[in-house]
Amino acid sequence: MRTSGLLSKKQIRENYEAYTEYFSETMGNVVRILQQNIRLSTQPTYKYRVKSFESYYKKVLRLKPDKVEADNTLIYLTDMMGVRMICAFLEDINFGLEQIKKLFVIKEVEVKGADKKFSEFGYESVHVLIKLPDDCMPALEGKYAGLKPITDELVCEIQIRTILQDAWAEVEHELIYKTEFNPFDIPLRRKLASINASLTLADITFQEIRDYQNKLQRALDVRRRSFYSIADNLLNDEAGKIASADDFSHVSTYVQGTIDDLILRAIQAHNEGRLQEAVDIYSAIIAAVPENDKNVIAVIRKHRGMAYFAMSRLDEALEDFQKSIEADNQAFRSYYYKGIVYSIQKKYDEAIDCYTRSLQINQFQAHTYFRRAMVYYEVQEYEKAMNDLNVALKLGMKQEECASLQEKLVKKFGMGM
Repeated sequence: MRTSGLLSKKQIRENYEAYTEYFSETMGNVVRILQQNIRLSTQPTYKYRVKSFESYYKKVLRLKPDKVEADNTLIYLTDMMGVRMICAFLEDINFGLEQIKKLFVIKEVEVKGADKKFSEFGYESVHVLIKLPDDCMPALEGKYAGLKPITDELVCEIQIRTILQDAWAEVEHELIYKTEFNPFDIPLRRKLASINASLTLADITFQEIRDYQNKLQRALDVRRRSFYSIADNLLNDEAGKIASADDFSHVSTYVQGTIDDLILRAIQAHNEGRLQEAVDIYSAIIAAVPENDKNVIAVIRKHRGMAYFAMSRLDEALEDFQKSIEADNQAFRSYYYKGIVYSIQKKYDEAIDCYTRSLQINQFQAHTYFRRAMVYYEVQEYEKAMNDLNVALKLGMKQEECASLQEKLVKKFGMGM
């Protein structure tokens, strides 16, 4: 290779660093697109970086030595710009990847570390190489007027990782790659492999907990809808009817032999209309949990109260809802359910008090405003009923759900009350 025409390291640095701010602004624009469009159960956080000059220079010498003899222009590499999308759970990686594919032209997708043995200490992450949209790149004017256009197709790498994967990558970079250190000592390698395995196991465990929570939430949603349906039927003086098991999406997987296992079994029995079985399981949990474990007592008492309610055992339901409130004075749903029972019993003052206490704890409950409006209507407090109905609609109640009460109130106002 000729040496007379070589660019000096100083000149290569000047060429590269002239674009640093331009690249940084470009990546900021990419991050804004991601923030505005990526929707996961827990929103990811983002980092971006322009490749350090020393790292860039070493790679130029290794991959593009011929360019060092080129004219005085930027030597372009595809990994000069990088964005990290850091997610809470493993499932978010695939969900995030699918959404990224809809936002950008994808040049390449690579799973880094997938080929490593379990005993090795590399860690996985998904790397997506995207073509930069034109509107992400600032115009070469103003402070960028002196920059030469880059003739290569501009790309940016988006790395998708969990929080733990990102933590490992940061430490790994400092311990190994940044210092060019490769541990040969067997005990040390085993320690690094152990840390890697522990982090991987933690990610898997977090995902399993998340899966359990999602299954539990689906079961709770089914049971809650059943409760509201029964309440509406009773308020309309119709016979309360338990929905059949075929009406529900069942949750059948749970961890055997734990309180979580018992809760899921109880909720499944509850959803399928096996109410006495559900009550028995809830009662077993209450008997097994220490009295000072207020959070669990509050939740299980609330669930058993809903089961008693579905069995038309209203006094026992009221007692459980009250016990739930005594265990947790912020149990706004227990106040709400207690208010529904009082409404059915036509104890309207008590119902209004319960709904009001629930809203004092959590004011963003459309259905609570709606049901308090119904009670206000019954006690001929029509203006208060209309105010509550309007708030319920504002908070997201569907118009068709409110139509009947709204028509009644309009008639009352039309008649001068």
